[in-house]
Amino acid sequence: MLLKDIKFLDDATRPPAPIIEGVTAQQREAGNHLRNIHDYLRSDLSVIGGLIERASAGEVDAQIVGKTVENTALVANYRRFGNVCGQYCQLIHKHHTIEDRALFPALASRSPALKAVVERLEAEHVHVHQLIEMLVEAVIALNDAPDRTHFDSTVEIFRALEKLLLSHFRYEEDSIIDALGYYGIL
Repeated sequence: MLLKDIKFLDDATRPPAPIIEGVTAQQREAGNHLRNIHDYLRSDLSVIGGLIERASAGEVDAQIVGKTVENTALVANYRRFGNVCGQYCQLIHKHHTIEDRALFPALASRSPALKAVVERLEAEHVHVHQLIEMLVEAVIALNDAPDRTHFDSTVEIFRALEKLLLSHFRYEEDSIIDALGYYGIL
């Protein structure tokens, strides 16, 4: 399962968020907390992507990729919570669990017009997690046998995950940041 199998990534298939009139700067700032979390995740995603590309080009070996990934702030922080489905997976999983169990139900209950948006975001979370699990397996295989096939597979999976995550974060931010502050959820 890579991006070619993810039919709903097209923005035209994503439900539009209702426009909320009268959102104050203070309310918008409260919602921007979500963007800050996403920025943190985007930063580590960029570091990991750069390392995978450098390793694939022969500039660093696979063990350095593994060690650097293990030392990112994201992974270090997540280890404090335990490791269920992999390093990067854990923080994303925790983030998505909070959204799925707290933020999204609160939004849907306060704004029925957001119900389709939050259902779509939850569906995208499933695909994000599938790609993360594939990436963790690919990085392990790459570390065990750093050959061209494993490099290519790891890069392909990572780029699919990166594209999906960046698109998902943008859609989520565009759709719910104002609502989070307006309805006092954050």
